Amino acid sequence: MVYVESWDDFLERAVVMFRADPVGTRYVMKYRHCDGKLVLKVTDDRGCLKFKTDQLQDAKKMEKMNNIFFTLMARGPDAEFVEEVSQPPTPQQPARKSRGRRQ
Repeated sequence: MVYVESWDDFLERAVVMFRADPVGTRYVMKYRHCDGKLVLKVTDDRGCLKFKTDQLQDAKKMEKMNNIFFTLMARGPDAEFVEEVSQPPTPQQPARKSRGRRQ
């Protein structure tokens, strides 16, 4: 088992592993609350990649990885995935109060 230090390297190698063998590749997320550590593991029974972190910012990266894997699983290993850019929410107009019954 190899612990990969860089998140970008881990994500790139995990996607390559999935595209090489989409049926046999799987990944596991394990969070230990007592240690505050998150461990991600991707394996295809021939190779195993692991990434360990205790940083809260990496939770967003894990969500990004989930979206990438879901896209590859749903559309096939040759699918292209687009990084979603989060847009700030648009302010909604307040609802107008009516001043009684319309006639």
